[in-house]
This record gives sequence, structure tokens and C-alpha cells, in this order.
Amino acid sequence: MCRNIKPLFNYDPPATGDEVHDAALQFVRKLSGYHHPSQANEAVFNHAVAEVAHAARHLLNDLVTQAPPRDREVDAQKARERAIKRFGTA
Repeated sequence: MCRNIKPLFNYDPPATGDEVHDAALQFVRKLSGYHHPSQANEAVFNHAVAEVAHAARHLLNDLVTQAPPRDREVDAQKARERAIKRFGTA
């Protein structure tokens, strides 16, 4: 699961709320060991996702860099090229 975590900082346009929420959900799933929590744990699980997303949004908003913003499409193309090298073409 951790290999799929993607950087969200310094992109133009900035990370969306959905991207931050998805990253928070992935993080809480990893920590808890639950993909889908039981009914008994659902409220605390969802609260943890909201808290992590909130903290992540603050982090992304407060980080500073002198580097130019990255392009999502360029990074996606690089990932496709790495996948072709690793797995070959379909």
C-alpha cells in the first residue's frame, strides 16, 4: 500500500480536497490494518481520516519551496514509462 503514496506538494494546480482525503484514508487504513472498519470502529476510523486530512491540508498550505511547480502530466508520463520498462507493454 505504501508504494502507491504519491507526493501532493508543489503541483500546479494544487492538490484537491479529494486527493488529500484519499491520502489520509490510505494512511489511516495502513495504520489501523482495516480496509473497511467494523461498525464498532467506523466512527473513530472516519474521525481519524478527517483529522489526518485536516493536518495534511495545513501541511501542504504551509510548506514553502523555491522550486517551480511540478506538472502532473509529466510525472504521470514518467510513471507510465517506468511501468513499461518494468512490466513490458500490454
